[in-house]
Amino acid sequence: MSFFSRLKEVAAPSIGLGCMNLSHGYGNPVPEAEALRALDEAFEMGYRHFDTATLYGATANERVVGKALASKRHQILLASKCGMAINPELGKKVIDGRPETIRRQCEESLERLRTDHLDLYYLHRMDRQVPIEESVGALGRLVEQGKVRAIGLSEVSAATLHRARAEHPIAAVQSEYSLWTRNPEIALIDACREADTALVAFSPLGRGFLAGAVTETTQLTENDVRRGMPRFSAENLPQNLRQLEKLRAIAREQDVTTGQLALAWLKAQGDDVIPIPGTRSIAHMRENLAAESLRLDATILERLSELLTPDQVAGARYSEALQAEIDTEEFEG
Repeated sequence: MSFFSRLKEVAAPSIGLGCMNLSHGYGNPVPEAEALRALDEAFEMGYRHFDTATLYGATANERVVGKALASKRHQILLASKCGMAINPELGKKVIDGRPETIRRQCEESLERLRTDHLDLYYLHRMDRQVPIEESVGALGRLVEQGKVRAIGLSEVSAATLHRARAEHPIAAVQSEYSLWTRNPEIALIDACREADTALVAFSPLGRGFLAGAVTETTQLTENDVRRGMPRFSAENLPQNLRQLEKLRAIAREQDVTTGQLALAWLKAQGDDVIPIPGTRSIAHMRENLAAESLRLDATILERLSELLTPDQVAGARYSEALQAEIDTEEFEG
């Protein structure tokens, strides 16, 4: 069953839920009871596409997602990722796309998620030491075994997608895409459409920036990943906030939040673009899902497209170290 068929089968809205924030990336993890309540509320308000990964919270996110949603498994599209994990002995992140690692991580994910199969299983990062064909071949064998329904890739270029799909159909590519990160427009969107591959947009709210969640670098805790991202630096953030004011002005005109406006713009880029905003807040989950019904006219869409373009945004999206881990096309500086 294809990714889109499964979304239709479970009557999923076109906005999914990125579950990472509950356990990883943005300060201290949410207490388990609070995370379980948030996931339960997310299902009740209508979310059906839930996205997690082995990496998040060093497997803690998969455990909490499994505990929260196991009883609803047949009613959801469940996606996870392999190939990047926290090595407990080294205490750090390791990218490993070897077939044996993919097989092992899949078995462990299935156990943590309390299921016998994943609807969508991504290679979280391409391992530069392993040909993409080998990693995708291993994922293809998991499909043959019924442990995975469809294969995805994350943070890859159009060229890598082309190589991968020669080995096995690729149902989805996950890439950062938002008003202030337009990189998929360089080549990836066209490559996805050529391959009948969905583009799943992570961080569609610019890691909270487009929702107005970050106004000062000092707000970010020491263990918040945004501290290491140039766009959130004390030097660059003020310039980016000035650009955000233009988005706020349009949001006031439309009587919506800036986050809803950003999601509506992204959805308007095509039915094959699936945003998966993440949040720890039940109220924000509800606010994001409400953007499902928001339609913007061509004039507003054009005005939005002219905001926060690559030449207007200050700072790279990743540090040099993180940039070295990905394979996406970049705008020339």
